[in-house]
Amino acid sequence: MTEQQPYRVVSRHPGFELRRYPAHLVAEMRVQASFTRAPIEAFRPLAGYLAGANRARHPVGSAASATTTASGSTKIAMTAPVVQIEGERPGAYLIQFVLPAAVTTDTAPEPVDARVRIREVAAQLAAAMRFSGRWTEPAFSQRATMLGRSVTAAGLQPTGAIRYARFDPPWKPWFLRRNEVVLPVVE
Repeated sequence: MTEQQPYRVVSRHPGFELRRYPAHLVAEMRVQASFTRAPIEAFRPLAGYLAGANRARHPVGSAASATTTASGSTKIAMTAPVVQIEGERPGAYLIQFVLPAAVTTDTAPEPVDARVRIREVAAQLAAAMRFSGRWTEPAFSQRATMLGRSVTAAGLQPTGAIRYARFDPPWKPWFLRRNEVVLPVVE
C-alpha cells in the first residue's frame, strides 16, 4: 500500500476541510507543457530519482516506506499524492512527488538529473476539496474555483498557489480516482 502524505483535519466547512500539513520533503521538477502533459513529462525523471537515479544509487522499494537493507542502501517508496502547481507563466508547472515521512533532508540522496530538486515544504494550514473523476484541466479548474469561493466565504485568506493532487495510478478507473485541490490559507 502506498504511503499517504500525513495531515490533521482542523475543521470541516461547506465544500472543504481545513487541514494542517506537517513539514515534508518533495522531489520536484519544473515543466513547460500543457496541464495534461506536464505530469507525464515529469514522471520519468521523478520516478527515476526514486528508482536510483541519484548520487547514492539507492534502489526503490515500491511497497514499503524508507528502510535500510543489509547492503546499507536505502529504499525510497512512492508516496501519494503527485502534486501539480501552476507556475508564473502560462504552461509552466511544478510537479512534485511527496517523499515518505521517514526520508529527511539528511537522508534524501542527491538527484543525478539536474532538473530534479529535493526541497522541504514548510508546515502549513490549507483548505482541501476532495473529488473523484478524470484528471482534466476543466475538472481541476472547476474545483479550484469552487474551493477559492468557499475559502473566501468562510472568512479565510488564501496565501499561496493552489495545488492539484492525484492519488491513484492511471490504470485505476476514473470514477474511483481520488483527487484534491488544496489551497494554503493564512493561519
